[in-house]
Amino acid sequence: MSLFSPPNQNPNFGTSLMTLIMAFISQSHSQSQHQPSWSKKPGSLKRCKTAPAMAVMRDSKPKTPQVPKPQSESSSIIRQAVFLLSIYLILGVVIYSFNRDEFSGIETHPVVDALYFCIVTMCTIGYGDIAPLTPATKIFACVFVLVGFGFIDILLSGVVNYVLDLQENMILTGIQMEKSQQGFSARDYIVDVDKGRMRIRLKVGLALGVVVLCIGIGSLILYFVESLDWVDSIYLSVMSVTTVGYGDRAFKTLPGRLFAGVWLLISTLAVARAFLYLAEARVNKRHRRIAKWVLHRDITIEDLLAADINNNGFIRSGFYLS
Repeated sequence: MSLFSPPNQNPNFGTSLMTLIMAFISQSHSQSQHQPSWSKKPGSLKRCKTAPAMAVMRDSKPKTPQVPKPQSESSSIIRQAVFLLSIYLILGVVIYSFNRDEFSGIETHPVVDALYFCIVTMCTIGYGDIAPLTPATKIFACVFVLVGFGFIDILLSGVVNYVLDLQENMILTGIQMEKSQQGFSARDYIVDVDKGRMRIRLKVGLALGVVVLCIGIGSLILYFVESLDWVDSIYLSVMSVTTVGYGDRAFKTLPGRLFAGVWLLISTLAVARAFLYLAEARVNKRHRRIAKWVLHRDITIEDLLAADINNNGFIRSGFYLS
């Protein structure tokens, strides 16, 4: 029988032949797809441009338990600070009380004078109104200064950081709860709700406000309690909170030294934190200026080559933006 016979002689032959041809073509195409690429050109290698599939990993879940995320140690820092500060002050009061004759200065009350001496020493103010006279008390003062400056101040700074962070979280939480509409407002100028933090300009403003408040409270107490004029009150207050302490002016009365024991401890740390925020503001301003310059400059070939960290000829957006 001829393959080219008319269709009326065998009506099913054309359909069967067409089916066989299509099946053969499909089978050949399937075999060509499953054929390895290296068999086409012996001796040639094909570069893979994709990462290994995640399916090759036998077990995506770790068999060993993961280390839990560390919790905040703010409460433990506060307990340690209070405990060590108490030991520090008690030790200083005991040593001063049993050796009052070996210290120079105006005496008011043994315990109050001892606390006043310990706070002034720990805050590194050094008025000079109470000073050691004998070699033993001078050695004690050296050890007391080193311990207070190098260890106690660090713990108290941690307490100040905890209080400031707690205040920041409370402000952010209140703003997020009260925020009902989108858009820029005066509140967005001082608080970055999207990033969950206060803007540096607000921190600087609060820090400067704390400095002015500490100086103002100290000036009022010095004017009414220590009977100084306004110039000397402001002068002694500024010299105290900045830990300069020339020594020409100091607290001499019993109420004044009681106030100084608390005021100096808080104000010196607050002023130090204020200057730290000012330095942070200057650094952030410089970082923003550099980031603006980088984002507005033209991309060069050297930038693209530097962005290819893996040296595979491809750049991901995450690598380039980082």
